[in-house]
Amino acid sequence: MKLLELVNPREIRRRLGLNQEEFWTRIGVTQSGGSRYESGRTMPKPVRELLRLVHVEQVDLSRVKKEDFEVIDHLKSHHPDLYQSLRKATRNKRRKSEESKH
Repeated sequence: MKLLELVNPREIRRRLGLNQEEFWTRIGVTQSGGSRYESGRTMPKPVRELLRLVHVEQVDLSRVKKEDFEVIDHLKSHHPDLYQSLRKATRNKRRKSEESKH
């Protein structure tokens, strides 16, 4: 399932098999607020980004720390080859995991 191609939050939610409350509360939006976004109300950029991170990229925000971003920035600027190598290894691991599910 290519959720990145989907722009409609209702479609993303349905493909994930979540009800409105489960889907929207994971990103700090009330069910009624989420219902309005699903009905066409313009979604603020921070909400769109949270939706993308949590429901498309599958990031568990409770595990993310500021230090993680500092490490990433350091690797990118001081050790770009290592950073690229780690990204590639992570992508390959994720692909293998996804393939084994099918």
